[in-house]
Amino acid sequence: MNKQLVIFVKAPKFGCVKTRLAKDIGHFKAWRFYKTTVLGLMKRMRSPKWQITLCITPDDYKGSFFPNDLKPIRQGGGDLGQRMQRVFDDIPKGPVVLIGGDIPAIEKHHIDKAFNALQNNDITFGPAEDGGYWLVGMRRTRARLSPFFDIRWSTEHALYDTLLNLRANTRHTLTDRLNDVDTGKDLKMNKG
Repeated sequence: MNKQLVIFVKAPKFGCVKTRLAKDIGHFKAWRFYKTTVLGLMKRMRSPKWQITLCITPDDYKGSFFPNDLKPIRQGGGDLGQRMQRVFDDIPKGPVVLIGGDIPAIEKHHIDKAFNALQNNDITFGPAEDGGYWLVGMRRTRARLSPFFDIRWSTEHALYDTLLNLRANTRHTLTDRLNDVDTGKDLKMNKG
């Protein structure tokens, strides 16, 4: 089956990306960080093993920032969970791994590991240092999974809440722990 890597991104509009990070380092530095990180991630994630789809917000974005050869889809309305669920419901059959654009340390081997985990599991998560997750993947060969409701997004409870929403017979696993960058503290941790 065709493997799909979906990258959730925001249009790189000044003042509208990495707003929590901007509170700590300023809007210009946060905007520059976002643009550099997203472009680097898209370049590093190219592989003949999977197809990349960009899931862009806002839906009416019409810029030239993103590579033309990467298939774009719209995120649509709703909270983060509703937008993520829409991807898993609408992408053609086969395993799907979804990541954000703000994980500077991600490499191809992390994506390989997630797809490999889906051979024996229904869903996999890449836990983040802050209690959330930077990756979620679904095999999508059994019953529809919809674990993204009543989640305390942007808190240390996001992964815990999502795991609680899984049915008892859902096979799941965790992959590598990485740091997404939401705040100035995260940025310092990422630079090591």
